[in-house]
Amino acid sequence: MKEDMEKMVAVGVVWGATNALIRRGALAWDNKKSQKKKESPLQIRKIVIALRDWIDLLLFWQYSLPFLVNLSASATFFALLSHAPISLAVPVTNATTFAATAVFGILLGEKIKIGLALLGTAFIVFGIWLCVGSSLHH
Repeated sequence: MKEDMEKMVAVGVVWGATNALIRRGALAWDNKKSQKKKESPLQIRKIVIALRDWIDLLLFWQYSLPFLVNLSASATFFALLSHAPISLAVPVTNATTFAATAVFGILLGEKIKIGLALLGTAFIVFGIWLCVGSSLHH
């Protein structure tokens, strides 16, 4: 059970870190794209341009690398669900993800209200502690 808990927390941390990195990569790609010359395309060209933009985004390593790591964590999460109770796995990983996203956002320099983020993270840690504590006593 302890090993499963560590994996759940690890998945949450990876999801949180990659969420912040994916956001940063998407913003960088958006900035790069907005610097390109704008066209006023016909309707059929809009579809081709949208498809090209989607492929360009996937080829933009600042977005695609964290996205692939995030997907790997998702595969690990689904493997965990095969033998961990869902009533514990989902709250622990989601709460950890939320907290890790806030922490990594701060580390990446996002402008957020640090006091509120830390207070929310403290509540999350307390909630995880309650979930884990109650599951270990049953």
